[in-house]
Amino acid sequence: MGSSANGVAGDRAASSHGGAVVDKGVDFANYFCTYGFLYHQKEMLCDRVRMDAYYSAVFENKHHFLGKTVLDVGTGSGILAIWSAQAGARKVYAVEATKMSLHARELAKANNVEDVVEVIEGSIEDVLLPEKVDVIISEWMGYFLLRESMFDSVICARDRWLKPHGVMYPSHARMWVAPIRSGLVEQKMRDYKASMDDWHYFLDETKTYYGVDMDTLTKPFSEEQRKYYLQTSLWSNLHPHQIIGTAAVIKEVDCSKATVNDIQMVRSNFLSSVTMENTRFCGFAGWFDVHFQGSLDNPAEKVIELTTAPSIDNGTHWGQQVFLFHPPIHVTEGDQMSASFSMNRSKENHRLLEVEFGCEIRQPSGKTLLPFNKKFYIE
Repeated sequence: MGSSANGVAGDRAASSHGGAVVDKGVDFANYFCTYGFLYHQKEMLCDRVRMDAYYSAVFENKHHFLGKTVLDVGTGSGILAIWSAQAGARKVYAVEATKMSLHARELAKANNVEDVVEVIEGSIEDVLLPEKVDVIISEWMGYFLLRESMFDSVICARDRWLKPHGVMYPSHARMWVAPIRSGLVEQKMRDYKASMDDWHYFLDETKTYYGVDMDTLTKPFSEEQRKYYLQTSLWSNLHPHQIIGTAAVIKEVDCSKATVNDIQMVRSNFLSSVTMENTRFCGFAGWFDVHFQGSLDNPAEKVIELTTAPSIDNGTHWGQQVFLFHPPIHVTEGDQMSASFSMNRSKENHRLLEVEFGCEIRQPSGKTLLPFNKKFYIE
């Protein structure tokens, strides 16, 4: 659970990641290795919102599992596989790309389901199962839903191993954005300026003591620091009061039908109305929710939702991704935002994302504030 089974160390291999060639060894070192540690699994297992949603989805819909075959993609600690077995599954194939598979195997044994749960260490793209499955269960969601690109592996598993009328857990997903206010705007600008002040001090010291003028590097250093402090999205667990306007769905995903092409690029035009008087528009926040609905011909008896929206006391380890604007813009209740959103995978690392927002604000008086575009990086 929470660990992708997308690949293992090995040769370079062509993949569906935007047509790029992914070095599996590098990908393993950069991504999978983290999920091989128990401390990382513990962080996810301590997320009560996450755990409660999956637990309820399985045990409130036992008819999907009773006597059925299940594939757990990226089983991690194996808890979803164990729950599937406890809900009555006849057979559970738990695929894991890292050595966490050893712990998953031990946990299955310790919980007396080793005769049902078969842990397989390897890439879901490479493993061979002896049969098709009735259910695919996976916790594949990354920050803002699509960071980590693990859903690619789930799509591959679905296309290879799910029966024609099989069920996906979760079955649907949505991405949301909303305008926010945040005191972090000034803090990040101060951090950037402090970094540049330190750079100029470094230039003076280097020239004075070592006779080398390094000022020619000021522009690339500034660009580097600007990207880090001002253009990289932030993780945050926002309070609902920080949302200053209506939220909009920018992407809906049907997990039983979506293709890799559907999620490689996300494009949306959306509207938001400011709902707070005399406040600062400091940027956008992005989050997601997923639903366990079953399928049209095999619906869930109880639909379960897992949301990562801003909450007073039920935050998740995903939190929200915050995209801050510098400087913030004064807005008030009734102002209308007409915005655009685009998201692509990074060319350097298909698991990271590049985001661009465009926005125009119209006031009730008819006055239009200057439109702007901002680019960000989810790293």
